[in-house]
Amino acid sequence: MPFSTRLSTLRKQRGLTQEALADLIGITKTQIYRYENGTSQPTLDVIKKLEVTLCVTSDQRVFEEHERQPDDSLLLLMEGVSRLDSEEKFVIRERVEGILLKHEARRLVHKAS
Repeated sequence: MPFSTRLSTLRKQRGLTQEALADLIGITKTQIYRYENGTSQPTLDVIKKLEVTLCVTSDQRVFEEHERQPDDSLLLLMEGVSRLDSEEKFVIRERVEGILLKHEARRLVHKAS
């Protein structure tokens, strides 16, 4: 779902008109219309105000519901990791970060060739 649609949906879920949302964050109703129509993108300052006013995080506003979650097999592993002590979590974090960096490097090399 594009940002424009997500913004419109969140606004309506909160029972706000475009004018009411604009008043709450200190911009014009026309600008809210442009964001929801997809003809304009908000500044970082406006994004922050939208998130506070709509009571959402950046992830909730930008990503689909399950877009940033690991697949089910990894989710079960992460539940197990959450029970480890901080030193064990640190080791796992270091290894996962290393694997991700290696993956990204391979992807960039492959893309360049």
